[in-house]
Amino acid sequence: MASLNLWSREELILAFNLYLKLPFGKMHTRTPEVVELANLIGRTSNSIAIRLTNFAACDPYHQERGVKGMEGGKKQCQPVWDEFFNNQEELIFLSEQIRAAKEHTTIEAKFENLFRDITDLKGETKLRVVKTRVNQSVFREIVLNNYNNQCAISGIHVPQLLVASHIIPWSKNEQQRLNPENGICLSSLYDKAFDTGLITFDNNYQLKISKYLHDFKLETNVQKFIFDFENKEITLPKRFLPNREFLAYHQEEIFIK
Repeated sequence: MASLNLWSREELILAFNLYLKLPFGKMHTRTPEVVELANLIGRTSNSIAIRLTNFAACDPYHQERGVKGMEGGKKQCQPVWDEFFNNQEELIFLSEQIRAAKEHTTIEAKFENLFRDITDLKGETKLRVVKTRVNQSVFREIVLNNYNNQCAISGIHVPQLLVASHIIPWSKNEQQRLNPENGICLSSLYDKAFDTGLITFDNNYQLKISKYLHDFKLETNVQKFIFDFENKEITLPKRFLPNREFLAYHQEEIFIK
């Protein structure tokens, strides 16, 4: 009997990396990113698509929707899923390192635009900065894809104007820094307002405005770009909904009452 071509841990991590970045509707054999990964690791596009479905079966959001992967495949993917949510910073960076090696390059070369200002750093200091910036870049990619590259408030879809806004700030909760449920895609205007507590979102995902801004309500542009969206539900992603516990933190600790 021919031996089974079992998936290695590295291959599963690469598939999970792609799962985080792809919208659910694109997890099929014709998606260019699926074809690219298949070629990179010597698998078929169909096998990659099946693995992505297996990871979807591990995702609580899709479990609620009744998505079920093959039990054997799900069993192989579950440890990687659990490892990510217990140690997001390490696994995201590791997945990018593995991907870079498969592409016969390095993290520094692949993300060189992120490191142009740190050429003088060395050793552990440089590694920490590299790791942080790569993880932040991947987090942005995951969040923007999750929201179909559109601002959740205004719908604007100019990539250069979009930010992966943290609900709980990066500095306040190390464990949740890279959790997609801790990110909302916002344009730069609303990211700044959200970050400084001028706006927040309630548990129904509706926009709430700080009383501080009411002093500016009569200004035409403030009315148009801020108050016209008050109490309206944001555009929700297909998965990784904003975590309500994280929103409660923002409402209590950051929002200016």
